[in-house]
Amino acid sequence: MNQISTIGLDLAKHVFQVHGADEDGSPLFSRRLRRGEVLHFFSKQSRCLVGIEACGSAHYWAREIAKFGHDVRLIPPTYVKPFVKRSKTDAADAEAISEAVTRKTMRFVPVKTAEQQAEAMVLKSRSLLVKQRTQVVNALRSHLGELGIIDAAGMEKVDTLMAVVRDFTDVRLPAAARFALTAIADQINALAGQIDQLDRAIVAEAKTDGDMRRLTTIPGVGAITAATVKALVPDPGGFKSARHFAAWLGLTPRQFSSGGKERIGRISKMGNPELRCLLVLGATAVLRGARKNERAQPWLRALLTRRPFKVAAVALANKIARIVWALLNKSGVYQRPEASETAAVAC
Repeated sequence: MNQISTIGLDLAKHVFQVHGADEDGSPLFSRRLRRGEVLHFFSKQSRCLVGIEACGSAHYWAREIAKFGHDVRLIPPTYVKPFVKRSKTDAADAEAISEAVTRKTMRFVPVKTAEQQAEAMVLKSRSLLVKQRTQVVNALRSHLGELGIIDAAGMEKVDTLMAVVRDFTDVRLPAAARFALTAIADQINALAGQIDQLDRAIVAEAKTDGDMRRLTTIPGVGAITAATVKALVPDPGGFKSARHFAAWLGLTPRQFSSGGKERIGRISKMGNPELRCLLVLGATAVLRGARKNERAQPWLRALLTRRPFKVAAVALANKIARIVWALLNKSGVYQRPEASETAAVAC
């Protein structure tokens, strides 16, 4: 019997599919495994290359299978899809993974530790609570708007609306409506307290972690952005350059080039939407400050005169992403251009 060289594992909740191949890529077996049989199966196999599609539980299985000495690599599902033959089935997916993992030019996802996944869970939980708070606030505004009670937009104005709900002397609100909206107001307060608790934990972590402290020296990067970078980018050295890192985040233009003609479109938006959104929001804050401050960096003010505000914000977010990559790989802290010029003159 030929030696097993590669195994493709298609993950699922209960029934998994494995596909084995030799060094030449010839198939050796294809079988189903129950969830409880997966680790026992890999413990009996000789050391080989194991490919898994990157997903929520892939990091756990990669860590557990690697304990048996296997070389486990995670592949983005987008890169596996071209290798699927004809109809999509579990067996076809496992075979495609087995073939894709052997490609020399294939790009892989770094396996995260349990601690890194836990850090990401804190950020995802905060994002979920913020979305829920936004939904509840919108519900409160819409219900009060039906009764002609309207206030200015913004989270800081929500307290005024909740005060109306809790004011029993306000005759504009019927008793039944006040009873229902009081529950919504209580939910807003509860969510705000939970978000504040997570924010304080993230800020405390940013003060003790060396990488996060250095990242917060970059204009437009706060504790939340630094924590998101640290959780979602476990191996910054896996990117060849800062440009590759910015492209991974989806902050570079999508190309439609052919026949020697370059056609540049909108940004690709191929990376993590949460991290990309935080970088753009940070860049927006920096540009707003530069628009009001005459002593801001000249290139920022020149950029605002040449390009629309949102285009300039995306361009600055791309620059911030490159600075983030440089600090994570080369250490040091961010130095403002004015400070660098002053130091050069002093020398």
